[in-house]
Amino acid sequence: MDDRTIGRAGFLGVVAAGVAGLFVARDVTGVLSRAVPRSLSSIVPASGWRIYTIGNAMPDIDPAAYRLRVDGLVRAPASFSLADLRSLPRAEQVSDFHCVTGWSVRDVRWAGVRVSDLLDRAGATGSAGAIRFVSAEEPYEDSLTLAQATLPDVMLAYEMDGGALSRPHGAPLRLVMPRMYGYKSVKWVSRIELLTSPRPGFWEQHGYDTDAWIGRSNGLSA
Repeated sequence: MDDRTIGRAGFLGVVAAGVAGLFVARDVTGVLSRAVPRSLSSIVPASGWRIYTIGNAMPDIDPAAYRLRVDGLVRAPASFSLADLRSLPRAEQVSDFHCVTGWSVRDVRWAGVRVSDLLDRAGATGSAGAIRFVSAEEPYEDSLTLAQATLPDVMLAYEMDGGALSRPHGAPLRLVMPRMYGYKSVKWVSRIELLTSPRPGFWEQHGYDTDAWIGRSNGLSA
């Protein structure tokens, strides 16, 4: 069994018998010994979604205390509160969400801020070519090239389907990259670091493709 198959098998590991459709991410190579949240209700499928976690529990972040750090290859490293992010130009869109494991949720309504507008504040240097998105759910992270991250439908979302983003969906802030499979849309984003080139994210280190274009990656075809 190759590394990609191992990673995919871990992603599809059944949590407990009798809980149909309940999946969590699990590293079967032994790096992570346990990836089941303390509250099973937090990952019960709802409205077509499957909520994945790689830790013992989902991050629980106080929105009032939240800060997004932007650093790396920028002219003005900064820390943004949720209020700061809401003061930036508001972006709204409706897009589908596709998981590499085969399920999709159609017509998700997102609201937040474009990555490009955030970078206008921090000022990417000329040597910046990629963005690393770091989750509060350690050690989850992923990267996009600067060109990918500034596509017109990529955003950092703080609202979903007309309400505040919920904890299972990555509150208070998550990345939304509709053209790639869901593992690229990092939840609970706590830091953005600009780099010269992308670095392997959590799932890329377990065999998944760096560029997760829907229908054109991970051995899948449209």
